[in-house]
Amino acid sequence: MTGHAQLPARVGVLGGGRMGIGIAHAFLTSGCEVVVVERDSATATSAEQSLEKALLRSVERGSLDNFDVALERTTVSADSADFADCDLVVEAVPEDLELKTTALQLVESVLGERAYLASNTSSLSLDDLAATLQRPEHFIGLHFFNPVPASTLVEIVVGAATTPDLVTAAQGWVEAIGKTPITVKNSPGFASSRLGVFLALEAMRMVEEGVADAKDIDLAMELGYKHPSGPLKTTDIVGLDVRLGIAEYLASTLGERFAPPQILRDKVAAGELGRKTGKGFYDW
Repeated sequence: MTGHAQLPARVGVLGGGRMGIGIAHAFLTSGCEVVVVERDSATATSAEQSLEKALLRSVERGSLDNFDVALERTTVSADSADFADCDLVVEAVPEDLELKTTALQLVESVLGERAYLASNTSSLSLDDLAATLQRPEHFIGLHFFNPVPASTLVEIVVGAATTPDLVTAAQGWVEAIGKTPITVKNSPGFASSRLGVFLALEAMRMVEEGVADAKDIDLAMELGYKHPSGPLKTTDIVGLDVRLGIAEYLASTLGERFAPPQILRDKVAAGELGRKTGKGFYDW
C-alpha cells in the first residue's frame, strides 16, 4: 500500500515547532498540499522559515526535486480557518492535555464533516483528547518521532471510537510517506513512549547512583544491544522537559515505576533541556 494515491490531497498541521515542521515536511515531500497554522503572525513567520530550510536541505540531499513547486503547495498562517479545505489535520502542539483538547476542538470546528483529525501526542490518552470532540470516530493518533525526516516509524494509536476504516487509511498514509506504521490501542504511553521512557528513567537512576557516566551507559545499549542512540542521548534529543512530562503522566496512570528521578527534575529546573538548549546529559 504505497504511493501518493493513498495520501490526502490537502493536509493541515497545527503547530509549527520542530515536530510540526517535520510532519509538514513529510507530507509536502510526498506530494500533498500542506497548511501549517501557528498561534500568531510572528511564530507563523518563524515556522515558514524553518519549513523552507527543511525543504532546501531535502533538495541538497536529492530527496526533493523542486523547491519552488513544494513551496507553492505550502500555506503558513495564524488563521485556523485555513484548515477548512483540509482532508486531514494533524495537531502538533505541546504535550499538555488542556492545550491539546482546546486546539483539537478549534480545528474540528472549521473542518468539513468528512475530514479526519489526528494528534501527534506521545503519551496522552486518545480517549481523553476525544472526549469533547463532535466526531471522535474521525479522530486517531499519529505519533511521529523526532527528527521526523530521519525517523522511519509512525505509531498509530486507536481510540475507543476510531473507525476501522480510518485505521486502515492511516496505515496507508504512513506507508505512502515512506515510513513504517505500528498500530497500538489507546494505553498510557502507547508502546514507544512507555518502553522508551522506562529505559531512560533507569539510565538516569544509574547516573544518579554513580554506576557509570552517561556516555558509557549509552554505549552499553548502542554497542551491546545495537540501539542507534542510547537512552540518555535520546532523552537529550527528545527534550528533558518532554520526557519529564511523559514520565509524570505515566507515573500518575501506571504507577511509581515511572516516577521521574531527581536528576531529571533538577536538570529541567536548571534549564538543561538537552540539544535544544545546548546542555542536558551531554553538552551539544
